[in-house]
Amino acid sequence: MKPTGTAVDSDIQGVKMTDNIASEQFQVKPDYNLGVCILASGSKGNAVFISSGDTSLLIDAGLSGIEIERRLKSRGLDPKNLDAILVSHEHSDHIQGVGVLSRRYKLPVYINSKTRKAAVSQLGNLYDSKNFECGSTFTINDLSIHPFSISHDAKDPCGFTVNQNGTKIGIATDLGIATSMVKAHLKGCTLLILEANHDEKMLINGPYPWPVKQRVKSRIGHLSNEESKALLNELQHDGLKHVMLAHLSETNNTPQKAFNEVGQALTRCEPHLYVASQNECGALLLLK
Repeated sequence: MKPTGTAVDSDIQGVKMTDNIASEQFQVKPDYNLGVCILASGSKGNAVFISSGDTSLLIDAGLSGIEIERRLKSRGLDPKNLDAILVSHEHSDHIQGVGVLSRRYKLPVYINSKTRKAAVSQLGNLYDSKNFECGSTFTINDLSIHPFSISHDAKDPCGFTVNQNGTKIGIATDLGIATSMVKAHLKGCTLLILEANHDEKMLINGPYPWPVKQRVKSRIGHLSNEESKALLNELQHDGLKHVMLAHLSETNNTPQKAFNEVGQALTRCEPHLYVASQNECGALLLLK
């Protein structure tokens, strides 16, 4: 089966999703459970908006506060309606705007203790800090969130699943290897956000110094297109409706390469396959 959707050209511009799009002020309709919008994805900044209509979250806020506000508003989303920020790990492309948004909108920040300690100088004072532990599910109003450990060069990095009324979103970026634990947590998702960081040949033949190439390829680095394809091959199921490829390298990958390589995994189901953008906010997707 061929994936549906459209890749984008080599400057990593966001794709336009073709169905189930909310273009006006966001409000989950009775026949939808969750709204998802990737505000940015890549080494210059990462942020994902998720909402049930009653509860709205940011998973990471790796752009400036002003830029995150701008991207939210471009999709009819009011930052004043946010309820919390979740932090996956302490790298600046995931936390740049966390502190200022927390203070400006009085948002609690959910973060594990090792990440909080590593990020304290970048975050500054937070309106409120709430600790979680990888492996322990917690709730924010009507959303059930499960953080799980991933392999990356950070103190205690994690991916997340978010569940609401039977609809499950899985997010796994910034990981060097897809462990059995990662695979177990990502099974049964309606929407997956998966890393497809680099094309292996482009990385090896590219301009990065050899130690950086080794880090990217290592167990604490980033998933390649081929590794993302292998992961998706194991995770595909009839209920998987959307796959977002994320955290593409602007130097060592292209959207077309990622789309073509990872799309080969989809032999048993036909989800919409998209490539997330560094430079543009994605469309707002509604999930049943």
